Amino acid sequence: METSSSAVSAASDQSTEPAARPVVRRQAAFVVLTFLGMVSGLLGSWFGAPDWLVWGSYAVAYVFGGWYGLKESLRAIRKPAVEIDLLMVLAALGALFIGAPFEGAMLLFLFSLSGVLEEYAIGRSRTAIRSLIEMRPESAQILRDGTETPTPIDNVEVGDVFVVRPGDRLPLDGVVESGESTVDQSSLTGESVPVTKEPGDEVFSGTINETGSLEVRVTREAQESAISRLIHMVERAQEKRAPTQQLIDRFEQPYVVSVIALTALAIALPIALLDHPFDSTFYRAMTLMVAASPCAVIISTPAAVLSAISAGGRQGVLFKGGEHIETAGSVDAVAFDKTGTLTEGNTRLTDVRARGPVSSDGGSVGGELIAEESLTDDRLLAIAAAVQSRSEHHLGEATVEAARERDLEIPAATGFEAVVGKGVRATVEGRTIHIGNPRYVRTELEEQSIDGLEAGLDAVRDLEHGGKTSVLVVGETDDRLRVLGWLAFSDTIRSDAAETIERLRERGVEQIVMLTGDNERVAQYIAEELGIDEVYAELLPEEKVDHIEALQERHEAVAMVGDGVNDAPALATADISIGMGGAGTDVALETADIVLMSDRLDRLPYAFALSKETRRTLYINFAIAFGAIAIMVTAILTAGIPLPLAVVGHEGSTVLVSLIGLRLLRFDG
Repeated sequence: METSSSAVSAASDQSTEPAARPVVRRQAAFVVLTFLGMVSGLLGSWFGAPDWLVWGSYAVAYVFGGWYGLKESLRAIRKPAVEIDLLMVLAALGALFIGAPFEGAMLLFLFSLSGVLEEYAIGRSRTAIRSLIEMRPESAQILRDGTETPTPIDNVEVGDVFVVRPGDRLPLDGVVESGESTVDQSSLTGESVPVTKEPGDEVFSGTINETGSLEVRVTREAQESAISRLIHMVERAQEKRAPTQQLIDRFEQPYVVSVIALTALAIALPIALLDHPFDSTFYRAMTLMVAASPCAVIISTPAAVLSAISAGGRQGVLFKGGEHIETAGSVDAVAFDKTGTLTEGNTRLTDVRARGPVSSDGGSVGGELIAEESLTDDRLLAIAAAVQSRSEHHLGEATVEAARERDLEIPAATGFEAVVGKGVRATVEGRTIHIGNPRYVRTELEEQSIDGLEAGLDAVRDLEHGGKTSVLVVGETDDRLRVLGWLAFSDTIRSDAAETIERLRERGVEQIVMLTGDNERVAQYIAEELGIDEVYAELLPEEKVDHIEALQERHEAVAMVGDGVNDAPALATADISIGMGGAGTDVALETADIVLMSDRLDRLPYAFALSKETRRTLYINFAIAFGAIAIMVTAILTAGIPLPLAVVGHEGSTVLVSLIGLRLLRFDG
């Protein structure tokens, strides 16, 4: 049996690979044979059976009970290294040597039994994620020339359209082409209620279509689907060891060597110095070796951490490593980005105002697009959309979308440049157009005279007082810079944002701050609505990093919550980075330590609560493991407890910490 770090690896392999299942069954069969040999030997000795039968029964127990332990011991010695398996084999052989074969057989039986139970515990902690594979259909009903054709999902290409009917699981990720329905996404995102889907909405493989038929256009191949990536992410996360586990891994070998050395001294010193008899001294030394073996200590961390990772996955929280579970439990300050995190991120253009005169029919008075006398609100929007069409910023996307909704003709733009956190510029019909916040105007255009600047800044301030994000559009007219107009945008505060912040305070978070590149007035408006402690606005990405570092000086651990794109430097600096996953957003999945699947902000308090419960479980397990060792060693040295009792105490504590760790699988916050 493998109780050390190799046990975790073995359990992983056996729980995830079908080909390894016979190995687990064979180990269980060996445990049964060990038990039968042990009992037969004991009964035979009680009822006076022939010696060959008694010793033959014990031989069965020793061979099958010690097979995996001896195999693992020899493998470790070749490294060279020593592990706990060697202690158990030596103790069993020692018991046999002094004429206590039943005690040795009992040790091997309980040791191998606890090994099977430990592997079951670790494998069970992976079941929730592994079962996602089984939820994904093997084929899709592809629609070609009006006919549905069953096609293996590995043969489906991006752009194909498949059909799902009520009750079907979606085989692949895609966008709804036609039809309306509700989809149960709980297995993937943790959402408690079905989500309405209509044309243009995204859907994900493994989720269940409920009420209506849908035609879905494939957006990702099978191996790139949200469910596939989630499975791979969790499997990689379970391979990353928590700090406690890393410490235990370093501690295991020197501890085992120390136990062997102390056992040798416990044999040699009483015989050499106190003239104690060999048999009783050796028996007590073997009992001491069993009691001091740290099996429960070794298994306590992976049993708890892997269970927590699986529990989080079921609730829509992806921990990308055991170390993040431990760290998140100590977070006492949280920094939020605004757009896409505290707000929905579906920014909409609300105001377009041009400074030029507007004709009665709203059309152009003059012939040039940017001629002062021809600038209407629609003309201004078309110009702005031309510049912003090259931008990936959410304000740029909202501008272009608004122009398309008005069915405006968007001219071509060249020479696009972006100034991060400030604004953009490009050339439209031979004239340079600048779109940016007041900081952009002050820093990028500070040496130039701008006509209408004060009027533009006053308009922007008025709009920002209403909680809107506003920018100026500045362009060249008649060889001078002029404020052409201004645009205003608004975003919706997430419905669960206020409750999330309140629950974070209940979970022990001392300080909540907002770090945003948006303007001060809009940020203050959002903060007042949500009850945020501190607001830092109009920040460049590097300035967000400075504020994270300042928070780290005052707090034990700082978490940063963002979209994983513009906030990348701050996310990387924080002790814990938390990405809004959007049920599989590529950047968030790759950059964050923790991902909130389906952008569910209300899962954040759950993530912290699960982390704290995991740390509490680790403390309990360590108390049990070390306490059992201390009690048994003390009892052996003072009261001389027998080997069978030490075996029961040792293996019982190992099984107990495994079961306590498994409790986290059912944690619901």
